Amino acid sequence: MNTYTHILFFLFSATLSAQTALYNNGNLRIHEGGQIGFHTNLINESPTDNNLGLAGFYGSELLTVSGSVTPQFYDMEIALENNMQLNLGMDNINNTNFIFGSILTPLTQPDIFYNFVDNSFYSGENDFSKIEGYAAITNQQNFGFPVGDVQFLRPLLINSESVNLFAKCAYFYEDANSPASLSGSYSTASTALDVEIVSDTEFWRLEGTVASTVTLSWNLRSNLSSLTENVDDIIPVGWSKASQQWVNLIGSAPVGAVNEGFVTTESFTPDDYELLSFGVSKSPFEPLSRDVLFIDNFFVSVNGDGINDSFYIEELEDYDSNFLQIYDRYGLKVFEKTDYVDDFVGFSNLNNVPFGEEKGLPTGVYFYTIYIPEGDLNYQGFLYLSR
Repeated sequence: MNTYTHILFFLFSATLSAQTALYNNGNLRIHEGGQIGFHTNLINESPTDNNLGLAGFYGSELLTVSGSVTPQFYDMEIALENNMQLNLGMDNINNTNFIFGSILTPLTQPDIFYNFVDNSFYSGENDFSKIEGYAAITNQQNFGFPVGDVQFLRPLLINSESVNLFAKCAYFYEDANSPASLSGSYSTASTALDVEIVSDTEFWRLEGTVASTVTLSWNLRSNLSSLTENVDDIIPVGWSKASQQWVNLIGSAPVGAVNEGFVTTESFTPDDYELLSFGVSKSPFEPLSRDVLFIDNFFVSVNGDGINDSFYIEELEDYDSNFLQIYDRYGLKVFEKTDYVDDFVGFSNLNNVPFGEEKGLPTGVYFYTIYIPEGDLNYQGFLYLSR
């Protein structure tokens, strides 16, 4: 089977050796276990919806995918120094492996998107390899859209009340008052009574018909310190299509600090809102004010040397019970435990890390939150995981 796949590819390549693109106008199929490496542009004019192998896009040049028929790949990976430009959509039905380089779609053309179909997932996403433009899901309920801009991965996590037949998301590092990529204007001065101010630095656009909660994260570039000095004042906001103003969507207290953290919305229907961003709540309307105590930041080095091999908080021994949760920097929960002692050793105990979980969580910054029923105490802080 593999031999057939490779022969087919080389025949196409030989035929088009003098051209700058591989032109598919026939029955291009990758059988189970087969692999095709694209080192040139792809012009797709025929269905490719029976693939079971791997399609890889490799090289040092910008590759473009165009044509009249949306290509569909089973496993797909990208290792490109200068990215891949989609001039039509692309479907993935199993795994997308981000190695290096990003998948680009035009922010001015929301009908062009990279679509994660059914149980499709991804791995390896980072600041240098992600989707710069529109990402979509088909028949999925909970998902993290691996979107961002040229500089940063800025994902949006969605948890829906039922399966989304279709949902779509993009990130914009633009001023909502006069966005370069959109025709509308969304004045940050037009706010509901409980919103003090809205960020003019960045926003997300999310489309969907199923009620969902959304988690948004911020980093130093988000510049929320120019809006407030208190992380508890940070709220998620949405531009309401009905009221034509920014409204408060807060569903949980923010986690982190002013320069890095995340917050989750209440449940809402994405199609009721044009854009999503960050704002600051106006006192005395802040609905989720709570006392949160910040304790030490921790270093966890899971290398087996007997030093800091687990996440251990000595103070927890003074209480009868506790509930600990650990999140990555984008707000994805990766660990939780009731009556925690020192159980976290760099691995997730949840089922939302579908690829590479046996290798453990990646090195980096994580947030932790602790609730202690005695005294109704809430704590949060950072930990740095190293291997």
